[in-house]
Amino acid sequence: MIAQANIERILHRYAELEAKMADGGASFAKLAKEYSDLGPLVQKVKQFSAMREEFVHLGGLIADAKTDAELKSMAEDELRELKGKLPQIERELSVLLLPKDAADAGNVILEIRAGTGGDEAALFAGDLLHMYQRYAALQGWTFEILSESDSDLGGYKEVMAGVNGNGVFAKLKFESGVHRVQRVPATEASGRIHTSAATVAVLPEADEVDIQIDEKDLRIDVYRASGAGGQHVNKTESAVRITHIPTGVAVAMQEEKSQHKNRAKAMKVLRARLYEAERERLDTARAADRKGQVGSGDRSERIRTYNFPQGRCTDHRINLTLYELDQVMQGTALGKIIDALVSHDEAERLAALGETADA
Repeated sequence: MIAQANIERILHRYAELEAKMADGGASFAKLAKEYSDLGPLVQKVKQFSAMREEFVHLGGLIADAKTDAELKSMAEDELRELKGKLPQIERELSVLLLPKDAADAGNVILEIRAGTGGDEAALFAGDLLHMYQRYAALQGWTFEILSESDSDLGGYKEVMAGVNGNGVFAKLKFESGVHRVQRVPATEASGRIHTSAATVAVLPEADEVDIQIDEKDLRIDVYRASGAGGQHVNKTESAVRITHIPTGVAVAMQEEKSQHKNRAKAMKVLRARLYEAERERLDTARAADRKGQVGSGDRSERIRTYNFPQGRCTDHRINLTLYELDQVMQGTALGKIIDALVSHDEAERLAALGETADA
């Protein structure tokens, strides 16, 4: 049962924010964001409170000996209907009350690398990129390729993209891990099924508030870009490699013709990698909890298999199998898997919260 004290605390904070915003001031934008973020929770709190009050009111009518038979019968019908709705509303409110990951609302850096399987793994990495690109488009997100390393037969040895929009990390964070594919490669003359893999990493994008980087801790090397690009690549030292000396983390970028743009992109990726490392270092509670949740985010964990001969996609963490592989790869059915992962994670966290409360 949700404590009345929690409900009163939320409503009090909402009213307090409303009053502070009316006064204006330099912190208006920050207050407005918190006010906006609290809005859905407050709406659900009011809905839950109204239903709970109605529940008590109807119970009182039914128990009152003075209530006539017809009104009592109507109250009993309404109470039965309310009993059916109240648990769902309470669960929805409980989910909204769960501690939030500060990164959930933000953008991500998506990294996909070909794993075991040679050229076929690189082709599969390209397929995964297109799957996420289509899924992002369906969500109304923007999708920008930051860097890419093509393979000889198509696909990617490695590709990196920025995905921007509302709640991107909350949706994509469970995609980190090893994705395995079983199919007959286009290069296979005998028709044998091969198993290949690609690794996906989803990093929350960080800004300067989230992670501060001291310039003196950076080594910045510039060099001439290699690969496609015509004569330009041979004339200008536009490629940039930034190394964070304390951690040894290095990011190279050469997609743009401008050294300034390559540096900005490299810093964005470097900041995301350092931010994720810091999150993992500080979040010991999450690390201890991981076995009971849908996935650790460990890039070595095999999370999903895409079996083309059988047309199925299986997520091993929640034992979910969809025989809609084509739709998954088109991005249209990927949402079913992602939504199931999010729901499972919420259920696990609610259960853990209940165990803590009972202890």
